[in-house]
Amino acid sequence: MLASTSLSHLRRLLIAAAVLACGGMVQAQQVFRITAIPDESPTELARKAEPLVKYLERKLEMKVEFTPVTDYAAAVETLANKQIDMAWFGGFTFVQAQQRSGGKVIPLVQREEDEKFRSVFITTEPAIRSLADLKGKTLSFGSQSSTSGHLMPRSYLLAAGIDPDRDLRRVAYSGAHDATVAAVASGKVDAGALNISVWDKLVADKKVDPSKVRVFYTTPTYFDYNWTVHADMPAPLRDKLTRAMLDLSPATAEGKQVLELQRATRFIPTKAENYKGIETAARSAGLLK
Repeated sequence: MLASTSLSHLRRLLIAAAVLACGGMVQAQQVFRITAIPDESPTELARKAEPLVKYLERKLEMKVEFTPVTDYAAAVETLANKQIDMAWFGGFTFVQAQQRSGGKVIPLVQREEDEKFRSVFITTEPAIRSLADLKGKTLSFGSQSSTSGHLMPRSYLLAAGIDPDRDLRRVAYSGAHDATVAAVASGKVDAGALNISVWDKLVADKKVDPSKVRVFYTTPTYFDYNWTVHADMPAPLRDKLTRAMLDLSPATAEGKQVLELQRATRFIPTKAENYKGIETAARSAGLLK
């Protein structure tokens, strides 16, 4: 009887140890997943994400993975369904995620540049000097869900009295900002609209010749990109994440590398109210119900 009791006690201890070991494995395998709207090529997005992933792993003390998505809608869905932990959204995709999740997403930080973001219209055609000159021409936007590559350029066209679907000969969607530049440079379309920071980067990297492809209109400023999390994220983790992003500084080699790839001087706090103008523009353009 005593031996049986001892065996039973030993069995319970072994089971408890196994449970603790499994729990430790689960904790050790915890992964913090981030994604980004695919507004550039997959290789460029992965290149931009790599130093940020390493930085966040150190700051959050957990494994961090960049999880690419196929399109803008997938970025919205993965955050709304809590399949990823943090997403890089444009202003419009943030508004879509807010609507899709029933208001359960929180924008944490944005680049300082995103407080006064702009889009550019580009062309190779000498006769195109203003938005009015686009009538009867072909134009490429980026993704249909892009803030800086579609929504805001469309809203400024409408404000100028030009309905893209009525007044242009053809409207195309390239899917990404760099693809829009390629379409214009190759003559597939007469003009294109894209994010100003991508344009500036392509020019700086000599991937586009500004003497052949030129900017003919720059939009007024608006709020744009941000890093967003689901509202169900535990507050301590959210605070730790926010602090990590705000602590990025060009004064350190690590911070300089991350910020340069993110095309940011620094990250600053943001809030949902900043994107009310984007929501209004989306409803006016018929892109949000």
